[in-house]
Amino acid sequence: MNKDRQTPYFLHPSTLCISKDSQWVTTILGSCVAVCFFDENQNIGGINHYMLPYWNGDGLESPKYGNVAIVQLFQKMLDSGAKKEDIVCKIFGGAEVLGEQHSVFNVGQRNIELAYKLISELGISVVSSSTGGKQGRKIHFNTGTGEVLQKYLDKTTQNETK
Repeated sequence: MNKDRQTPYFLHPSTLCISKDSQWVTTILGSCVAVCFFDENQNIGGINHYMLPYWNGDGLESPKYGNVAIVQLFQKMLDSGAKKEDIVCKIFGGAEVLGEQHSVFNVGQRNIELAYKLISELGISVVSSSTGGKQGRKIHFNTGTGEVLQKYLDKTTQNETK
């Protein structure tokens, strides 16, 4: 993973990261979703990690919620010099890892649906995705190239699997 021998930056839930420099950003996803934006001409990349689909307007507006995190990531990309017409998107996560008793909430699926809806409304093309299923994911995103490496996590042992 560490092709350029750089220590990866770990992206915590409810946060986002944008960089004009090539930096590996790592995050771990279960029902959470990560949206990766990359401007192919300016080589600017950004990633978020949100936990729930919608902020309802109560309390603090936070990138914990997809409808906030995606818009904030998009705006920060533009503020960093990215051009809307050059941005592509990759979407990861949204697994149902909490077990059947929690599946009634469908958090992972709702997170995925929100991502596709908002990204479509922004007019951004989704060029790659790995969403849903029953396994978590560990992803590594390179902000300078747009490359994403993914490993599935075994939910019973939390060990990385291929």
